[in-house]
Amino acid sequence: MSLFDDNPGPRGEVGDLQDHLADVSESPSAEALAPLAGDPISYVAIHPEAAHPPASNLPEDLRITWSWPHLVLFAVYAVVSQFAIGIAVLAYYSTNGHLTQRQIRRLFESDPRLIVGTNVLWFGLIILFLYVTLSVLPRLPFWRSLGWKRLDANTLAGKGRPWMYFLSGSGLSLFVIGASSRVKNAEHVPIQEMFKSRSGAMLLMTMAVLVAPLVEETVFRGYLYPVFARIASRLAQSFGMDSPSAIRAGVVTSILTTGVLFGLMHAPQLGWTWGLVSLLILVGIIFTFARAWTGTVFASFLLHLGYNSMLAFLTILGTKGFTYLPPHP
Repeated sequence: MSLFDDNPGPRGEVGDLQDHLADVSESPSAEALAPLAGDPISYVAIHPEAAHPPASNLPEDLRITWSWPHLVLFAVYAVVSQFAIGIAVLAYYSTNGHLTQRQIRRLFESDPRLIVGTNVLWFGLIILFLYVTLSVLPRLPFWRSLGWKRLDANTLAGKGRPWMYFLSGSGLSLFVIGASSRVKNAEHVPIQEMFKSRSGAMLLMTMAVLVAPLVEETVFRGYLYPVFARIASRLAQSFGMDSPSAIRAGVVTSILTTGVLFGLMHAPQLGWTWGLVSLLILVGIIFTFARAWTGTVFASFLLHLGYNSMLAFLTILGTKGFTYLPPHP
């Protein structure tokens, strides 16, 4: 008798096995134990078979096409491109503006158009590098390869809805503002120079809301987080740690590492005021944890967007629409 015969009759052991598997797959416990796609924190807890994993057994979130050689190339490119932009600006103003090096250095510190313009240009070059090397050459989807995918709002997964991350980011900014007020010399940092003119404040707020969350989350949480996690987990396994524990250790290490790098990247703007830098490191750690927990950069992006949007809103409110700005010293 065919297994697909509609007539009733004895089906034998194969039919009984199919019925058993169907009952198990439809049971509530099977749904509750389903792996949370792209969530390495939960993945290792429900996959004991990952005790001896090849790369394909890694959580979906960490299955990337790049490793440490590409990371080294990326770091070199980032530094060289930033220097190249600085040299180009220096040559332009020296030749056409007839300015001294001291005057040019002052421009780099206080001219909002130059500061924002060079930063946006550098951001663009970074994204261009990632797009060419991770999407064009290997012919892969760019945004999804870097962890951008829809946030699963399924209540069973417990990841929350998008608006929750935006509001959480706004609340986090209020906490940081309150904590910053207790940091010594917090009001005398280089970024405050941007608020001495209406155009500077508007340019900075525009970049902070429209550009920075997208680019910084793509780089830190999309590119750096998974490669750091994979490198750290492989190192842990090389020292004899079992695979699930190694993956956990890699994820935790990457969360801390990207948080530290995120804070240090903003340190020059904060005058290397370590109290403020430490707060930014904490913010970076929270952003990366959201990325690891949900398996998507979209979650950390919403946190970042809410954080920067609240800062922009309070700045507009505090300066009465950029009409009341701190006086020049």
